[in-house]
Amino acid sequence: MKLSVKSCICVSLCVFSGVLSAFSPETPLTLSLDGKWSLSNSNGSVSLFAEIPGCVHSALQQQGIIQDPYFRFNDLSYRWIALDNWTYTTTFTSSAQMRVKQKVLLIFDGVDTVASVSLNGIVVGKTDNMFRRYHFSVRDSLKDGVNVLKVDLLSPVVYASERRNAHTSYRVPPECPPDVQKGECHVNFIRKEQSSFSWDWGPSFPTMGLWKGVRLEAFDTVHLLQVSSVPLYDSSCSQWRLQVELLVDTDQMLSLEVELSVPELDSEQTFQTGLLRGKNQNKFTLFISTSSEVELWWPRGYGEQPYYNLTVRGFHDGFLILDTESKVYFRTVELVQEPIVGSSGLSFYFRVNGKPIFLKGSNWIPAHSFQDRVTPAVLRNLLESAVDANMNALRVWGGGVYEQDSFYDLCDEMGIMVWQDFMFACALYPTDDDFLQTVREEVVQQVQRLKSHPSIIIWSGNNENEAALATNWFNIPTSQWPTYDDDYVTLYVDNIRKIVQEEDESRPFLVSSPTNGAESEQEGWVATNPYDPQYGDVHFYSYTHDCWDWTSFPRTRFASEYGFQSWPSFSTLQPVSIKEDWSYDSNFTSHRQHHEGGNRQMLLQAALHFNLPNSTDALKRFTDTLYITQVMQAQCVKAQTEFYRRSRSEIIGGEGHTMGALYWQLNDIWQAPSWSSIEFGGKWKMLHYFAQSFFADVLPVGFEDRDTFFIYAVSDLIRDLKLRAVVTIYSWADPDPVCTHTSDQLLVPGGAAVAILKQPVATMLAGCGRCTRLTCLLTFHLEDQRGRQQGPTNHHFLCSPKDAQGLQRPNITAKVQEDQDDFTVTLHSASVAPFVWLDVGNVPGRFSSNGFLMVSRNQTVSFYAWRPTSVAELSASLTVTSLMDVY
Repeated sequence: MKLSVKSCICVSLCVFSGVLSAFSPETPLTLSLDGKWSLSNSNGSVSLFAEIPGCVHSALQQQGIIQDPYFRFNDLSYRWIALDNWTYTTTFTSSAQMRVKQKVLLIFDGVDTVASVSLNGIVVGKTDNMFRRYHFSVRDSLKDGVNVLKVDLLSPVVYASERRNAHTSYRVPPECPPDVQKGECHVNFIRKEQSSFSWDWGPSFPTMGLWKGVRLEAFDTVHLLQVSSVPLYDSSCSQWRLQVELLVDTDQMLSLEVELSVPELDSEQTFQTGLLRGKNQNKFTLFISTSSEVELWWPRGYGEQPYYNLTVRGFHDGFLILDTESKVYFRTVELVQEPIVGSSGLSFYFRVNGKPIFLKGSNWIPAHSFQDRVTPAVLRNLLESAVDANMNALRVWGGGVYEQDSFYDLCDEMGIMVWQDFMFACALYPTDDDFLQTVREEVVQQVQRLKSHPSIIIWSGNNENEAALATNWFNIPTSQWPTYDDDYVTLYVDNIRKIVQEEDESRPFLVSSPTNGAESEQEGWVATNPYDPQYGDVHFYSYTHDCWDWTSFPRTRFASEYGFQSWPSFSTLQPVSIKEDWSYDSNFTSHRQHHEGGNRQMLLQAALHFNLPNSTDALKRFTDTLYITQVMQAQCVKAQTEFYRRSRSEIIGGEGHTMGALYWQLNDIWQAPSWSSIEFGGKWKMLHYFAQSFFADVLPVGFEDRDTFFIYAVSDLIRDLKLRAVVTIYSWADPDPVCTHTSDQLLVPGGAAVAILKQPVATMLAGCGRCTRLTCLLTFHLEDQRGRQQGPTNHHFLCSPKDAQGLQRPNITAKVQEDQDDFTVTLHSASVAPFVWLDVGNVPGRFSSNGFLMVSRNQTVSFYAWRPTSVAELSASLTVTSLMDVY
């Protein structure tokens, strides 16, 4: 019986009524080949055992042949590893039951990267793409007794160079990374993690290995390789339909009756299809019963993340041969690009389940140079830290890896929206037939693997490659531009975009980031100015302009990258350094900085508003400098993010209606200066604590414009509020308030930013004793009709702290106590203390608040430990630093 439904007519759902077999579906025989393999280099001078999944570097370290690759200058000392060829070998015994099966597949979930695979001396396949799963048919190569499996890996550096040299018709830049990155060349000629050859925040470790699982799977009739499902909603008749895709491998032609059901939604249908020998991709549409109320998946802060169970069963001649279950989430997502009143451009925002959503979050890079070290616990810690900082979105950046399944599972559970780049970044790429072919297979596999995840709300073709062409990063002669434009369109439009649109109707696709979106398409996919703030998304960096001056920021529709560097804390650097490294001008600090001029830029930006540390004690001066870079970074990103959040409801000069702020970057790949808000190992920088506030669902934003002070009330809530602003003025010399101002109460609609206070600074200070710009500062918060505070308390400095009069050393004391499941730290200060920073060294955990402005004599914060600890350990480890302590 075949159910055919055209259009969206409400249908009665057919239920399969054939004879159900008592037999169980065929379960393929599986033999995992994970575990201990042997590993050797090309001339046999290095031979050792290696764990799979894993990589060569990890194996060498685990066997004591090399030290920690992250220690000091070891990224240079261990270049030889990536310049050699390596061979993994294992032996196994296949059972008689496996050998008599009709088909036996050798499956590599991930090979890094270029390899020849042989079984019992017979080459059974080759690999050239880190991002693909490989299946090799090996039934005829198996033998009784011991089988020998070898994977011969070529040096990725040598391979990339050879591929570049073979491409003689024209160059495909960039040839090499900047010298400051100390990296390898021609990474755009190999389909592996682009940042593994180096980046401006990471080391050069061109990895090799079997980075995901290896196994044999044997079956007689049919083998289900993958189930994916995407929900689609037809508003014309208020009905959901579920597009279900089955990827199966079969050893024979056969007819199959497929039964799909979502029992909780009273929905079930059956379909008849035929399978050809080999791999089959079958798509079915299950219409969800209109009598069932579907609970929707929502981003964090907008609702819950419920799911349903999809059951898939397949019958052949009445026998059940397929039976599986998977999660299904229902949600819609649109990228809205439409005309805006008061602007010549277009909007650019996401609408989830019909609700406009302001994306608040950051950019995700690989969590380690060696992917076998990225455990589910590491992922959970980082993602929970994102949620704890009130983020609802992350952009998986296009120079790393498509993350492991558990990453997306956690994002689904936590309501974190994912902007998913394809793995192309900051480069042009060849369009040879073999390169395009492996990319096509990569894209198909990754979309099929990931499209069932509701957390992914957009696919993006690449990182910054439209901008690279448009602004001619690589100094291409004008006469050659058409060649590179054609290559760009061939790769990202004719191939990647086409595949994504065929495979997934449920979410939008952008060709690049940044981009003008629909306008870029109108201009032939490469806009004249991809950074135009009246279209699309923008990446913006400026390290020399005063970051406290909000007028320097573009009032963009969507800010998908922006940020400032800082150094990690001393406790993070100490394990990978020695005493002679602990100064800001050491060889070590220079070596770790992979962004040209980065160390100097941080100090120049900090010096605009702060006195730089000047202790005569070298170690204290170093740790104080680490601290001041974090203060600078936190204040800079705060200023920029608050500007974007208050711009959501305004159009000024055609610009505004900003609907996303994703700063660069969330996490670190090693212990070094970077734009991250979380250090390698999970420790929060001051910026991440600031993000807790500047990403709050209700936020007061204060700023000056021509000596007038404004407060905007920003709300991401779905309900309206009536709010007033309360401004408290303090003297730098005294933690007791000088005076208070309260605004009128105004309506703040849900999802809006409203100017709630406007007052000349001189007028505000006039009634506050002897307050001047130099002697006083402001804090402010929002209150509702009942006088309850809504959102965090914010601050505004009327002068640079380096010019503040009356600011003095606060002599803060601290007492640690245990409080049921957590610990508390009670602080006492003798005076106003800006940027109070609590640090417990290498004790893992986070504080409820940190880096804060202390304007009370006493304050208590909580510490949430990530491992068992004690009052004694925390008390011994705790240090308290404020701004005046570093001068």
